[in-house]
Amino acid sequence: MSAVKNIPAIQVENLSKTYGSGASAVTALRDINMTVHTGEVVGLLGPSGSGKTTLLQCLGAILDPSGGHIALGGETLYDDGWKYHDRRALRRDHIGFIFQRPYLIPFMNATENIAFLPMLQGKSNRMAYQRARDLLELLEIAHRADARIEQLSGGEQQRVSIARALANDPPVILADEPTAPLDSHRALIVMKLLHQMAQKAQTAIIVVTHDENIIPLFRRLYYLRDGVLHEEQGEGKPL
Repeated sequence: MSAVKNIPAIQVENLSKTYGSGASAVTALRDINMTVHTGEVVGLLGPSGSGKTTLLQCLGAILDPSGGHIALGGETLYDDGWKYHDRRALRRDHIGFIFQRPYLIPFMNATENIAFLPMLQGKSNRMAYQRARDLLELLEIAHRADARIEQLSGGEQQRVSIARALANDPPVILADEPTAPLDSHRALIVMKLLHQMAQKAQTAIIVVTHDENIIPLFRRLYYLRDGVLHEEQGEGKPL
């Protein structure tokens, strides 16, 4: 799967998600339409419980939608049913995830947590570890490269999880509150890195956030409220 010129990296049409059935059914997403192009970083905003995380999990092939269409790089992944049979390989090779919690492997150190994914993809140990060290340097955490996870602060763990999401140069990154545990300085560093990644590797990135410091950085914003999505033009302030 690779991005094709003029074909959106992410295309969502009439996507819906309902939990339960009958009188107890709760509709989390209603006829969602979204387009994100290669090299673009967009913000996804909305109050708690509006469906932002549900939408990211559907796009990331973690959660089953109830209907609609999802395509990545022009390839249909979901059309009222999954078309990509090995969703684990899809997530490993084509989608980078940054969650609200780091979900790091506790018995590995920071470098090993980042290098593990490229090695699963078939990269040599040398290449995987070099990639990990480069990302740790970019995120200003190289001095903690050999630290075990329990020795890292919450903000340090989040930076390691961001490095892990970038490790395989995925064409799509889904980030759920990636700057939440970070101070304003490091939050801007992370956003600058994500924008650089988008441009350099032509990655499409969706960032869920409540961080008022980074919202002005987006050129396009999607607002989700009660499961309904609206698009607005962002300020697009330079980093």
